Amino acid sequence: MTMLTKIGNSQGIRIPKPIIKQANLQNCEIEFEVTKDGLLLKPIKKISRKDWDKNIKNFLSNKQKDEAILEDLLDDNDLEEWEW
Repeated sequence: MTMLTKIGNSQGIRIPKPIIKQANLQNCEIEFEVTKDGLLLKPIKKISRKDWDKNIKNFLSNKQKDEAILEDLLDDNDLEEWEW
């Protein structure tokens, strides 16, 4: 159990590490959803490599110039768990 804590003009809660791990909330953005019973916290799942092969081909052929493609290619957040 936890209590709301004043943080500036807002309030926050401290979530114990085991609960963060169990709910898959570590190192991710969190979406808030107000329900009739309270507040639901959900991790935002990013699909940064979706359609990467088509995006690279389009980018290299200059049919499509989209800086977001380059940002996705340079996003190494999904490599943090790898052991090198």
